[in-house]
Amino acid sequence: MISLENKQNILITGGAGFIGSRLSLALVEAGHAVIVLDNLSPQIHGDEPEASPLYHAIRDKVTFVRGDVTKAEDLHKVLPGTDTVVHLAAETGTGQSMYAIEHYSRVNVGGTSLLLDLIANAPYPVKRLVVASSRAVYGEGKYSSPELGAVYPGARKDEDMAQGQFEHLCPVTGKILTLEATDEDSALHPSSVYGVTKLTQEQLIMSVGQALGISAVAFRYQNVYGPGQSLSNPYTGILSIFSTRMRQDASINIFEDGKESRDFVYIDDVVTATKAAIEHPDMQLQQVFNVGSGVGTDVLTIANTLRQHFDAKSEITVSGQYRVGDIRHNVADLSKAQDVLGFQPTVDINQGLQKFVAWVKGEAVGKDRYEESLNEMKAKGLFK
Repeated sequence: MISLENKQNILITGGAGFIGSRLSLALVEAGHAVIVLDNLSPQIHGDEPEASPLYHAIRDKVTFVRGDVTKAEDLHKVLPGTDTVVHLAAETGTGQSMYAIEHYSRVNVGGTSLLLDLIANAPYPVKRLVVASSRAVYGEGKYSSPELGAVYPGARKDEDMAQGQFEHLCPVTGKILTLEATDEDSALHPSSVYGVTKLTQEQLIMSVGQALGISAVAFRYQNVYGPGQSLSNPYTGILSIFSTRMRQDASINIFEDGKESRDFVYIDDVVTATKAAIEHPDMQLQQVFNVGSGVGTDVLTIANTLRQHFDAKSEITVSGQYRVGDIRHNVADLSKAQDVLGFQPTVDINQGLQKFVAWVKGEAVGKDRYEESLNEMKAKGLFK
């Protein structure tokens, strides 16, 4: 437990969500006072949000206000007396962002702008800002070749992927580029609307924090997973999608060639890193951090591992289909978070998947909206 003089009044926007609820509980356990602002979005919490397990986990442990970050009157309810603002409220998902453009911009960029405007212009005692950014700000990330050194390729071309060419090639030799761990100094060129909005959120927080002379921290979370993530939202990641379909013995469609990879980071590790920044003694801390496992795992491996854990009969097909805006690979360089925050991930992908599957098996089998989401994208020319 923290000492009385180190106790903070912490506002978490989106604090009833997957990351927010876990973080809220960890901060309360540490002795902080937590107030949560959350709109209990049905896409995350289901058709009866008040019955959501995520909401119930925090309901009697935090001060909860149901409201929206795009409404000034709701923000005014929760900002008085706040020492630290942890801004997690946002629309997530690369695919959906490519056609729900105004909505993503209004919530992610507009909500962040409004929050900062109120802090800058009203007498609220905020001393630290923390925002959930994303690895999506890097776009395709960092690669290298002997001829060019570090290479930051742009978004992949439709015509290349249509021919089954999914890897990034060296423009000099035509050979496949070597994937490198992406550090915080890597080029920033998001390839999706979601990535653009997360980069804007991050830059707003960092710029305003510096201007106001208060601490500002942005976390570029990798692919966060674990118990508590939505199993019904088809835009939250492949682990949820695959798990729901495998429990129904439904077929699994692996996009591209199945070798596309992601840095999957377990929820407990994400909470540990975030809490370390919230409690960091340097009240002038102004930093951006990667938070991941530091290891890439390909999608086909994930699918096969899950099928084994579920003892499922689902047929796994590598289709060669692809989504516009998806990246090929990503793996995070964690050196900075290790040096400044002392962060070290403790749950590897095998341990994490076992814990995740054990939790999923205790949950009801929800509605599978996966095909519906693909049809939405296909109708708009974003899934091929």
